[in-house]
Amino acid sequence: MTFRALVVEKDDTGITHAAVQALADDRLPAGDVTVAVEYSTVNYKDGLCLGTGGGLVRTYPHVPGIDFAGTVLASDDARYSAGDKVVLTGWRVGEAHWGGYAEKARVKADWLVPLPKGLSTQQAMAVGTAGFTAMLAVMALEDHELTPEKGEVLVTGAAGGVGSVATAILANLGYTVAAVTGRAEQADYLHGLGAARIVARADLAETVKRPLEAETWAGCVDAVGGAMLARVLGQMTYGGSVAAVGLAGGAGLPATVIPFLLRGVNLLGIDSVMQPYENRLRAWERIARDLPMDKLAAMITPAGLADLPKLGADILAGKVRGRVVVDTRA
Repeated sequence: MTFRALVVEKDDTGITHAAVQALADDRLPAGDVTVAVEYSTVNYKDGLCLGTGGGLVRTYPHVPGIDFAGTVLASDDARYSAGDKVVLTGWRVGEAHWGGYAEKARVKADWLVPLPKGLSTQQAMAVGTAGFTAMLAVMALEDHELTPEKGEVLVTGAAGGVGSVATAILANLGYTVAAVTGRAEQADYLHGLGAARIVARADLAETVKRPLEAETWAGCVDAVGGAMLARVLGQMTYGGSVAAVGLAGGAGLPATVIPFLLRGVNLLGIDSVMQPYENRLRAWERIARDLPMDKLAAMITPAGLADLPKLGADILAGKVRGRVVVDTRA
């Protein structure tokens, strides 16, 4: 038996090459559950793994894809049976372990969750790690007492995967969303997801000049980090919270402690890779309930395995909008 996969190989000069190959089933890695992968998606980490590896890939040849959804083919674990629909995000799959850019995957049962009722495998991958992370961020803000009545919520990197889903979820929950983007042509798209207004990236791009500015945002989902996050911290209302989910603008944080000391601002780190099982279930149940499916459909760009090398480069260059859904059988 064979299956198709997007395989990344590294030559003697250290240059990587990615191409679709037919592999024998005995090439699948060790694991408890074998899944017929139906859909995957493209995240920033996938872009790294499709190219240089970004320090994430340990060995070559390698099959990237940090997310997948599909149907169980065989299981040595009592929690799953052939025919079950499942979703995987995180756990370093697609990095240290072969991932979802293939027609089949074999993984540990602990890494899977059942596909939530009301979601198809395609919709689950339109959500993917990006949408899962967005939901974790919204949940963290709510756990720190954010409510729609407290004021405007900022979403940075709003046209990206995390930002798009966060915008749609927050708007659906009744929040007034201000969406940050550096691409003016994305305004109609973001308004369609529910953003009440658009904030130009340039308006927040300056480095911090004053540790505190006017209290503007009751909450924030930040996918950018760097200087923009530092600036936003000084604009939070008293007791407001920022859920930090990314570092597209850099890993540094050129900020002061003043917003934390004088306004009680909370900086909440969001990790989607090693989330405990129960919190994963909670997040996926909230996604199925609180993410409007018509808004999700508007985010989707379809793709196949052969499209992935270009899409990997595009996402690293900030050229991917919304969510790419990869049909591994196409």
